[in-house]
Amino acid sequence: MKLKKQVTVCGAAIFCVAVFSLYLMLDRVQHDPTRHQNGGNFPRSQISVLQNRIEQLEQLLEENHEIISHIKDSVLELTANAEGPPALLPYYMANGSWVVPPEPRPSFFSISPQDCQFALGGRGQKPELQMLTISEELPFDNVDGGVWKQGFDISYSPHDWDAEDLQVFVVPHSHNDPGWIKTFDKYYTEQTQHILNSMVSKLQEDPRRRFLWAEVSFFAKWWENINAQKKAAVRRLVGNGQLEIVTGGWVMPDEANSHYFALIDQLIEGHQWLEKNLGATPRSGWAVDPFGYSPTIPYLLRRANLTSMLIQRVHYAIKKHFASTHSLEFMWRQTWDSDSSTDIFCHMMPFYSYDVPHTCGPDPKICCQFDFKRLPGGRINCPWKVPPRAITEANVAERAALLLDQYRKKSRLFRSNVLLVPLGDDFRYDKPQEWDAQFFNYQRLFDFLNSKPDLHVQAQFGTLSDYFDALYKKTGVEPGARPPGFPVLSGDFFSYADREDHYWTGYYTSRPFYKSLDRVLEAHLRGAEILYSLAVAHARRSGLASQYPLSNFALLTEARRTLGLFQHHDAITGTAKEAVVADYGVRLLRSLVNLKQVIINAAHYLVLGDKETYHFDPEAPFLQMDETRLNHDTLPERTVIQLDSSPRYVVLFNPLEQERLSVVSLLVSSPRVRVLSEEGQPLAVQISAHWSSATDMVSDVCQVSMPIRLPALGLSVLQLQLGLDGHRTLPSSVRVYLHGRQLAVSRQDAFPLRIIDSGTSDFALSNRYMQVWFSGLTGLLKSIRRVDEEQERRVDMEFLIYGTRASKDKSGAYLFLPDGEAQPYIPKDPPVLRVTEGPFFSEVVAYYEHIRQVVRLYNLPGVEGLSLDMSSLVDIRDYINKELALRIHTDIDSQGAFFTDLNGFQATQARNVGGLN
Repeated sequence: MKLKKQVTVCGAAIFCVAVFSLYLMLDRVQHDPTRHQNGGNFPRSQISVLQNRIEQLEQLLEENHEIISHIKDSVLELTANAEGPPALLPYYMANGSWVVPPEPRPSFFSISPQDCQFALGGRGQKPELQMLTISEELPFDNVDGGVWKQGFDISYSPHDWDAEDLQVFVVPHSHNDPGWIKTFDKYYTEQTQHILNSMVSKLQEDPRRRFLWAEVSFFAKWWENINAQKKAAVRRLVGNGQLEIVTGGWVMPDEANSHYFALIDQLIEGHQWLEKNLGATPRSGWAVDPFGYSPTIPYLLRRANLTSMLIQRVHYAIKKHFASTHSLEFMWRQTWDSDSSTDIFCHMMPFYSYDVPHTCGPDPKICCQFDFKRLPGGRINCPWKVPPRAITEANVAERAALLLDQYRKKSRLFRSNVLLVPLGDDFRYDKPQEWDAQFFNYQRLFDFLNSKPDLHVQAQFGTLSDYFDALYKKTGVEPGARPPGFPVLSGDFFSYADREDHYWTGYYTSRPFYKSLDRVLEAHLRGAEILYSLAVAHARRSGLASQYPLSNFALLTEARRTLGLFQHHDAITGTAKEAVVADYGVRLLRSLVNLKQVIINAAHYLVLGDKETYHFDPEAPFLQMDETRLNHDTLPERTVIQLDSSPRYVVLFNPLEQERLSVVSLLVSSPRVRVLSEEGQPLAVQISAHWSSATDMVSDVCQVSMPIRLPALGLSVLQLQLGLDGHRTLPSSVRVYLHGRQLAVSRQDAFPLRIIDSGTSDFALSNRYMQVWFSGLTGLLKSIRRVDEEQERRVDMEFLIYGTRASKDKSGAYLFLPDGEAQPYIPKDPPVLRVTEGPFFSEVVAYYEHIRQVVRLYNLPGVEGLSLDMSSLVDIRDYINKELALRIHTDIDSQGAFFTDLNGFQATQARNVGGLN
């Protein structure tokens, strides 16, 4: 009791001394005239803030007796805890499990039902078109529709336009993939630069001409190589509406695999480039080639102030349904939006493709005759064996009537008399001859049609925004508003099929290594941007900007553009050719290395106590990153921290805007390691063996893991020392299941190891929240039971193999065309299982012939303790023509419903509804 009183009195005294010391400091600052003359540490804005703090301190002094009482209570609580398990230290229970003491503050917060009211009880109109409902109701059949194979015959009366003329906008465009069959640079050199150069000269020949462009990545590269005169001409063409930049993203991104951060980032990069160089702001979105569509994109476009958008690759059965119900144009609304705040007007192209044979009307045989690049003598022709004919005075009436028939039929699928007719294809207009052939022949057709009032049609070249503006004017609404009578839609357009049962779902998993590398680069970019911003702001405020490498901003820009380039719908999808994929990989790795340099420089500056000692030396970086990659197609190698008599320091960074508690794992050269916090307090750590294979324990490397609470957007420093703290250094135990295989297992004295030659009994891992059961034979999950529930949930995992069809069309980078039901994966030998149990995490690693499956359970409070961390490493060399799948069986009765991720931004409900046989 005497000790408690002494501590209480000391605590109160320290508090009072601290308060009065602050008063003296403030008083000195306010009355010292040299502070302002010498650029002191307290500018007027900070003094004003501190003066406000004085009033708060005065109030605190008045309540001093209450604070002393709190100190006394804290001392009593600390004394009581000292008699039980050590604070922050896990302890071993009699039942053989580790327990981490609960924290005095919650690790996560509960959600009140009122927090979700924004998504309930909509105030506006409910969407008439719910994609989930439509997908359940459609038969997804494949009835032959005649000339429009995937549609139906369209009829009309010539008098349908007597009251209101048909207004046609023909939109010339060229779709340029930033990498696909050729690399980005090769496409630019051989085709794209010629398209853009001809564009400038050919558009200036006639003010009635228009052109559409989407890929800012190509445009920016071209811009760097043209002279000032040509740049001025481009600005004039943009200013007078002859050239429209649509969407304005760095690329036309994939919408299934891309994360919303990268989608936003490439959109910002493109928009900022356009604003800086052209003074242009995109108004309309153009997505003719992504393989299905996510509602995340229309949300982002609307938030970027675009008012309209266009999509093309939608399942042909859905297109047919929308065409028959005049619903090809709609307001696209988020499923969670209770009113119209996220609505954007969307146009869905009705036919098979965005090429010329499938854009003028329902009959590709006729439309192809109006693709004047295919005139006889050229390199391409019409598959329907009827070539185009140049338009002359002798045939213009007949040719115009044939084309107008297609225009009229197509217009009958829409609700207005304004018609959009794209005129282009991949890498079109790369030669001056095509510009002349398309523009001269179409202008002759337009002049003839417009000269005949009895035809009730006005046709012209236009841009996408020209079309939307005319539609809004016709329907009497402002741009972006909902035209009267047009439907509202919510949902997504996955999965896409262009014919028969050819579902484009193979690209969801094609080249998963590079999909993973994309996320690694994305995370490093976000972290580098934050650290660079913090470091530069501090350096400038402290007058040390000249010492800091501000040139690192160029590395950030390059990395943003590399990440943006990889969001292209033939990049992150894995659908490009092998050489192109390698080119993407080299770019990703180069940017990753550069970002690590930015992170090292910023972290070095920020952790220094005396910033004036900072010295930037690119040849001798102050810090070393925790992993390296030797090549773009190799797995990362983790850095081993060599321990010796001198302490080693590790800098940790939390790029999230919220505090997080996580287990941090490092590789060190000795199991005799002590870890100290930034405040110099020893930390409890879990020491684990490091394995090079299923049975080979690395002799001179081990893993040290510890739970660390990192502040939001904050840095923390750990100190590693060579030594042993028996009270806080807690080794994990390991047992290896060999299943009868005659394999040698290496050992280390520091780690308890038990070898089970032939055991097949199921086993469990547990923490404070759950108990997880695994198959003793396969090492895969079997069931989970939460401690607050009596019922055990089945979560049974198995690996399966899908074969591919023997026909010409096979599964590949784009398509998933299995030869039937999946068959169980049967390895040549039973798996080797390695079970590690420790105070902060436990894990099961199953080594199969082609797969390494890891399931980790964290023994932490909060979200990490409530979840399982699962990963798979697969060697696919023996499965070139097969698909390997992981299936999870549960006893949850979901009624066929499940939820899928949409770009990490939202989730959407889907159902198993079957498809074409």
